[in-house]
Amino acid sequence: MNGLYCWYGPFCFSTLFCFYRKIHYNYKQKTTYMGLFDIFSNKKAGALVGSMDKLLGIVDHSLLVFRDGVKNYLYNDESAFVENLTSMASLEAEAGARIKEIESTLYTRGYLIRSRGDIMRLLERFDHIISIISVDLVQFEIENPKIPAELKKEFLKLSELASMAVESTIPGTKSYFTQPEDVAETTERVYFYEKEAVKLSQSIKRTVFHDMVDDLKLSEKFHLRYFALHIEDLAKAAVKVAEQLSVMAIKRAL
Repeated sequence: MNGLYCWYGPFCFSTLFCFYRKIHYNYKQKTTYMGLFDIFSNKKAGALVGSMDKLLGIVDHSLLVFRDGVKNYLYNDESAFVENLTSMASLEAEAGARIKEIESTLYTRGYLIRSRGDIMRLLERFDHIISIISVDLVQFEIENPKIPAELKKEFLKLSELASMAVESTIPGTKSYFTQPEDVAETTERVYFYEKEAVKLSQSIKRTVFHDMVDDLKLSEKFHLRYFALHIEDLAKAAVKVAEQLSVMAIKRAL
């Protein structure tokens, strides 16, 4: 037994030690590579991240035009409102071109295949936001709703709250590509502004149907309700973006 141990023991332990060192080294090496490897910090992905930043810039600009457009409509600045409509049409076209550019990058870069579906859904949600802004402004111009003086401040505030909900998705989207752990912090703002927008929208509708019984026709009340709902929809669309970002951030953390 002693002779067998003297021959087998040293051989066995030295072999196992070398095998352990090899496995341990490969594990550390793999872990290091996984820590360093991030497809969105890859130089090849720079075009995608840059295009997303430009799209977010368009979204931000659209929100400024939206708020300014609602204000100009409410306070009868027709020439400025027409300029808002022209600007929004241009921004919508620019956003569409930028989204197609990003989609092309997603479909032609194999290393983005795991993130392709999620980013496509995110693009759809931002495209929907741009569409809501454009349609809302156009509907103001086409339908020309008569908004009572006592409700103008409320409608202006509603447009600001809805815009702030969307604005809060912008840093969250940027965080997804750089620091996904920060997404949750930024999306909390989205939920806050959406809730405030819903509260104010409900308050406007309650005022219209309860406190203006003899001041407005039923058709005018429905008209005001319609526009309050459509501005509120902008805030709800922001929540859809926040929800998508939350899912995407979780997937990146896995």
